[in-house]
Amino acid sequence: MQSLFEAVQEACPRPTWSRGVQLARADAVSVEQRDEGEIALRVVARRGMVAPEVTLHPADDEWECSCSSPEDPCEHVVASVIALRQSKKTGQALPAQGEGRGHVAYELTERSGDLLMTRAIEVDGERTPFRGSLTAVAAGHRDGRAFITSSADVAIERALASRPADVSSSPRITNLLDHLARSDHVFFEGRPIRVDGEPLGIGARVVDAPGGVRLFVEQDRRIERVFRNGLALTGDALHPLAPTKLTGREKADLPRGRFYSDDELATLVTDVLPDLERRIPVVIETRKLPTARRGEKPRLRVEVSREADGLRVLPTLVYGDPPVARIDAGRLVHLGGGEVPIRNEPAENAAISRLRSELGLRPGIGARLSATDAIAFAAGLAGSSVEVVGTAHHEFQLRGDLEASLHIDDDRVSLDFTLDRAGGDTSRRGEGTSTGARGGPSVGAVVARPESVLRAWSQGESVVALEGGGFANLPEDWLNRFGDRIADLLGTLDARGRVARHALPDLALLCEDLDQPPPPSLEGLRPLLEGFEGIPKAEISSDLVEVLRDYQRRGVDWLVFLRRAGLGALLADDMGLGKTLQALCAIEGRTLVVAPTSVLHGWMREIERFRPEVSFSLYHGPGRKLDASAEVTITSYALLRQDVDVLTEPTWDCVILDEAQAIKNPESQIARAAHRLDARARFALTGTPVENRLDELWSQLHFLNPGLLGGRSEFRDRYARPIAEGDAEVTARLRQRTRPFLLRRLKSEVAPELPALSEIVLDCELSSEEREVYDSVRAATVRDVVERLRGGGNVMAALEALLRLRQAACHASLVPGQEDMLGSSSKLEALFARLEEAVADGHKALVFSQWTSLLDLVEPGLAEREIEWLRLDGSTRDRGLVVDRFQGEHGPPVMLLSLRAGGTGLNLTAADHVFLLDPWWNPAVEAQAADRAHRIGQQRPVVVHRLIARGTVEEGILMLHERKRALANAALEDADGSSRLTRDELVELLESA
Repeated sequence: MQSLFEAVQEACPRPTWSRGVQLARADAVSVEQRDEGEIALRVVARRGMVAPEVTLHPADDEWECSCSSPEDPCEHVVASVIALRQSKKTGQALPAQGEGRGHVAYELTERSGDLLMTRAIEVDGERTPFRGSLTAVAAGHRDGRAFITSSADVAIERALASRPADVSSSPRITNLLDHLARSDHVFFEGRPIRVDGEPLGIGARVVDAPGGVRLFVEQDRRIERVFRNGLALTGDALHPLAPTKLTGREKADLPRGRFYSDDELATLVTDVLPDLERRIPVVIETRKLPTARRGEKPRLRVEVSREADGLRVLPTLVYGDPPVARIDAGRLVHLGGGEVPIRNEPAENAAISRLRSELGLRPGIGARLSATDAIAFAAGLAGSSVEVVGTAHHEFQLRGDLEASLHIDDDRVSLDFTLDRAGGDTSRRGEGTSTGARGGPSVGAVVARPESVLRAWSQGESVVALEGGGFANLPEDWLNRFGDRIADLLGTLDARGRVARHALPDLALLCEDLDQPPPPSLEGLRPLLEGFEGIPKAEISSDLVEVLRDYQRRGVDWLVFLRRAGLGALLADDMGLGKTLQALCAIEGRTLVVAPTSVLHGWMREIERFRPEVSFSLYHGPGRKLDASAEVTITSYALLRQDVDVLTEPTWDCVILDEAQAIKNPESQIARAAHRLDARARFALTGTPVENRLDELWSQLHFLNPGLLGGRSEFRDRYARPIAEGDAEVTARLRQRTRPFLLRRLKSEVAPELPALSEIVLDCELSSEEREVYDSVRAATVRDVVERLRGGGNVMAALEALLRLRQAACHASLVPGQEDMLGSSSKLEALFARLEEAVADGHKALVFSQWTSLLDLVEPGLAEREIEWLRLDGSTRDRGLVVDRFQGEHGPPVMLLSLRAGGTGLNLTAADHVFLLDPWWNPAVEAQAADRAHRIGQQRPVVVHRLIARGTVEEGILMLHERKRALANAALEDADGSSRLTRDELVELLESA
């Protein structure tokens, strides 16, 4: 919280801060909701009718406010952080939502058949009539007591602007229903009700009667009370009455029912019912209709029209010529202009069977036919007895086979499609031809646009529309071999037909597959296509040559090669293999390094150690300024987002994103800020390029080489979804496309000298008291949540249930309502036993948890056992000093860390034991934590201890780990894909609890 307070204070102008202080002192802040990592508060502003809602994210130093102020942070955010900080200092909780504050209530009453409305201010269950204007009390007080207005209250106030003091006029209430529906404080005769916008009203029915039929109108059976001003009550809901538009005589006669004799049925069918159906619903419950005309036979018609590259067809079954009626969804619909025929159902059934057998269609059901299907359909129409309305089907004639001609001239690419000279020789269909010639297109008319051909092929068509009319067969074999790659290349062309720099390796590879020599300008990229063999050695100082390991030297050569080629590079080596050092050796010119706050000082130390000749500056803290003379500028992601205009102004020679998974969400402000950076070369460093979904890889590669994988939606369609479905061919294509720009080495491959890493699962048996708490949480949430999930319900309740179960498995006092169960827990006792043993043997240990509140519970146990410790979480200020103390020979033997603050970027090789108190569903997060100790510089074997409560949801999380580990491999190795924590996985975890 202190970090968030300081971040707001630093970003806030003095006048805004002063206004926020005044609001906080006026007790204007109340708490609406607290969740893991998020606090929602309500601020009763001094001006304006609506109390803004403020949302704080203390762990991320982020905030939002619903007000319209252009200031960020605004006075409401300031008041909120001040009030929370003061509450923490004094120990006095902020008032909860509505506590001590009122709201606007709306009382509905009946008077002489009308429904009337009055307003009141309700405070602590007591309502006081209110006939004034909310605008007049915009400061938020009435009679000395605060009340909160909602946007619905404001909308109602504005709707009543002409008579704000009198809202009981009966015609006005109907106009307020949309606004009243948004209020939670509407009452009818003292009891709460809902306002539902669904109109209710009356409907008509036609039923059999002796000698004819009877038509009558009845009220919707749900209605209990009707009010004269157009409203109806059903149970606990108020509805508007649907307009009926019935005449006065109809309103008087139809409720009793009107009889139509058999002789009057034609009039009923042709005149009365069509008119009535336009005003109210009509249900026909008799087979006596229609009777107006006999002896007609049904006819089949098909209406055809062009729709994009396909054909829209609508088959109908009609009576009369011209048609006077048609069959629609099994009912006879009168078309006007003639008598109503009596249906000939046997003839209809015969016609329907003929339509289905000849054309595969059903009457009344339209269809859009693809070009391929439309050609077959048009051929079928020639031998059919069905009447055709329209001429669009004549356009779907097959003219022959297409031949492809790909032209490559240096970095220019063009593609032409012409009709094969064989002129429809079906024995050659689908083969196509690739000329591979340089220079202009081959002789012959170009008859199909490349984008049309590729689109048709990608949509599964076997034909494409020709420029001069008609269709031709696609060269499917040729497209199946080269189509995807050529589509990627064409997508990168500039206005002059030049291929983008990042696509040149693909172009060179395509030349090889086409058995033609690549243009000379592409020869220099050959090392990127051959497993990076042959990449020239970069010029680096002899001191660095001695320091670098072989694999690091190869990484430096690769980075420099791509930098000089104007291409971005993603260095995705396993955590702990020295990505920082490799990047430092590859930079040249003015460089910007963006990294998590926790590793900024680590970058400075690495520069001082390995590149002392390079000048650097830290862009961080109050009064920060961009030093134009520094060769390397180091800053954090938070400041990149906050000072984006400052950092995007220069043109950098190189930009490095450390822990580049920070931009994995392309919609985040950090990712958008990163994409705005202007740089001649771009490096991204990460040990986990993919954690949950392939979109994360797209975001990082789009930063490095914009357009490499197409747009985001295109990437999802072409790569992410097929890979998630196990498409090995698409997986291989993604790896091939990204291979030149992505270098990943595992510890087991390049650093076999690293000590062994072993993992131990410590099973913990819950005590009877803990089991009772856990079972009560499970009984209270799981069954209902699982049922709602299976029915398509919102996942937020499921995530909340999962959180409570995980907390109960660690320590009962973490569960809301169980805070008095202090002391230790079965899991913590198991932790202390292992820690005492490790410390006594001279080892150091890291203890990770996602919850700082659980770390708070660990500290008393360490103090009781006289074990010295350090702590690193989101509130830690001088992280470098804490790390240095722990790394020191005589430093404390235990460090407590939150996964969020200590899971990435830190070098903690003094520890050789890692304890994970609470398993997380994403194993990559735990791997990052373990790699704080298991990295270059570690001299002893590292043991990772996972503490798992038996018979709890934690066992299900461990089972989920194996499936999740396959995700990253989808893009980086030969493995299937995975996805985020899915609805099915949530159900599985909750059922395993």
